Amino acid sequence: VVDEVLGNDREGVTSVRLKSTVDQSTRELPCGGMFLAVGHTPNTTFLRGQLEMTPKGYIRWTRPFRTVTSVEGVFAAGDVADDYYRQAITSAGTGCMAALDAERYLAEKGLE
Repeated sequence: VVDEVLGNDREGVTSVRLKSTVDQSTRELPCGGMFLAVGHTPNTTFLRGQLEMTPKGYIRWTRPFRTVTSVEGVFAAGDVADDYYRQAITSAGTGCMAALDAERYLAEKGLE
């Protein structure tokens, strides 16, 4: 399972630390980003205190019908942000919204 997302302000996500569910050993996996896919109980505990969340642990959108979160440049979609529909098709839709929100954010920052 993902134990920690690693990175910095300049490069963004650089790797994830994975923890074995068998022997608790850890290893680092280099990557340039990650998608979080969870079921009906959001697996967001590692983000507590970093992003604003609902009492049920879902990541809160700070603008209606936008995937913007409480942290600039971080967008939430799918099962981690949807406590009502919780369906693959709506997750795909909000995933598209998040991609467009991220694209527009990067363009506004001159990082196309």
